[in-house]
Parts: sequence; C-alpha cells; structure tokens
Amino acid sequence: MRLTLHTDYALRALMFAAAKGGALSTIAEIVERFGISRGHVMKVVHRLGQKGYLETIRGKKGGIRLARRPGQINIGAVVRDMEEELAVLGCLEGEGYCRIEQCCVLKSALRDATNAFLSTLDGYTLEDLTRPQRALARLLGIEAHSAPFSR
Repeated sequence: MRLTLHTDYALRALMFAAAKGGALSTIAEIVERFGISRGHVMKVVHRLGQKGYLETIRGKKGGIRLARRPGQINIGAVVRDMEEELAVLGCLEGEGYCRIEQCCVLKSALRDATNAFLSTLDGYTLEDLTRPQRALARLLGIEAHSAPFSR
C-alpha cells in the first residue's frame, strides 16, 4: 500500500505542530524545514483544520497549532481522513470490476491486508510519533523553549 503525498505532508505537519508544543507554527516553517511544496502544505493544513486536527489562526501573528492533545490524535484516523481512496486495486472499490470477482480470493486477501495496515496505524497516536521530542525538535530547528502542549 502506498499513501499519497497529501497524507505524508499531513503527518509531517502534525508532527511539526506537536514538536512545537503550544507555540504557533507557520506553513512557511513547515515548508522550509521539510523542503516540501508550499501549495501542497497549504491544502493539507486547510484540510487538517476542517477535520479538527489543527487550529488555524489568521492574521499577521497567526499560524497553526494542534487542536487536540497529541495523545488524542489517532494516526489511523488521520490516514483515513486524508486518503481519498484506500483500495490497493480497483476490485476493492466496488462490484463489476473483474470477471472472477464472485470467487476471487485475492480480493478478500487484499481487503484483509488493507484492514491490517490500518489496524496497525490505529495503535499509534501523534504522541507516539513525536516521542523522541528533543531529537525531533533539534532536527527540525525548533527552539527548545517552545511552550509545552496545553490543550
């Protein structure tokens, strides 16, 4: 299974915001620190805000921050919310895709594999992904005095 860049960038944005603690982050910081597309990050941040993962604050002193504690953000849920389609093959999307679908074992095997993948991600929270807090902050150039998360 391969996730889209949209989901990749969403997870990175969430990890960055978590590493900043309660301090505001900006799209420009995320783009610079990860070396990724501004346009993509803007779309991702907008969607994460709509889904209730990020709080977005407009204006000159605005930015983004987590809308929930990192331990309350489930990674499997983020992936489901960000991915448009999780079917690894067309046959998982619906009926009438293939001549042998009535007796195809591959279809159920792929469905089981997708469910196992998501089930594994369901066992992780954003807090788990950002557990090496100091190392993560150092690698992302985040100042050590960022406020701890207080939501």
